[in-house]
Amino acid sequence: MSADLTGKTAIVTGAARGIGRACAVAFAADGADLMLVDIARDLPGVPYPLGSRSQLDYTAELCREHGVSVLTEAVDVRDLTEINAAVAAAHERFGRIDVLVNNAGIVSPSGKLAHDIGEDEWRLMIDVDLTGAWRAIAATGGIMVAQRSGSIINVASTAGLVGYPRFAGYVAAKHGLVGLTKAVALDYAPTGVRVNALCPGSVRDAPEYEGRMLSEIARSLGIGDDEHESIFLQSQPTNELVEPEDVAAAARWLASDDARQVTGTVITVDGGFSAR
Repeated sequence: MSADLTGKTAIVTGAARGIGRACAVAFAADGADLMLVDIARDLPGVPYPLGSRSQLDYTAELCREHGVSVLTEAVDVRDLTEINAAVAAAHERFGRIDVLVNNAGIVSPSGKLAHDIGEDEWRLMIDVDLTGAWRAIAATGGIMVAQRSGSIINVASTAGLVGYPRFAGYVAAKHGLVGLTKAVALDYAPTGVRVNALCPGSVRDAPEYEGRMLSEIARSLGIGDDEHESIFLQSQPTNELVEPEDVAAAARWLASDDARQVTGTVITVDGGFSAR
């Protein structure tokens, strides 16, 4: 699937690797100029390495191969000042903001019963996965409303639709993100700004995108790296894991004018997992 995004500007959070990188490269292939942001460092309280500055720069390099202009910024989505600065830089450079992909997120600290989650762990999960998305909307929404056009794509999860044991914080944050999507879609509908959510299922940690979300979920559940893909496959009706490009294909359609009447909806990219 391809879409014409020529002349559009997209901001992708969590762009250093994984789904964020896949979306960024897909948008570049479709002609969009880009502001790519990532925390670009590790975060205390998150028990696995986050995207690095070198990974963010590599994503930008891949995008520039398509002949588009790319800016990068190290941004912590817990900090509205940092988000505002990145959005302002993109707006100054490109003159408009057409697409926001709210992809930045963490999957752990997880792997605990609800009563064993520390308050600081709960607060961290909600602050990054839910409030971080709201902050990016707050920074871009006024620009899009003034333009009377724009597409906000919130990357949620099947955890935004169903429950998972030992992931109460993550599930709560992603359910909240789905609710935020629907509410903001109604706020912005009269202005031509669209807001939708993507709910990926088990996305393979494809080496070319340097993703590690699925392996981190497995680690939180005590599942070894050598067996986690086969275990997750057992719950996939298609008997295939989702690829990062599958999620990016849905995002590029939502970003395009072909989806101009699509707002307030949730699109699952999960191989039928949530249909049961």
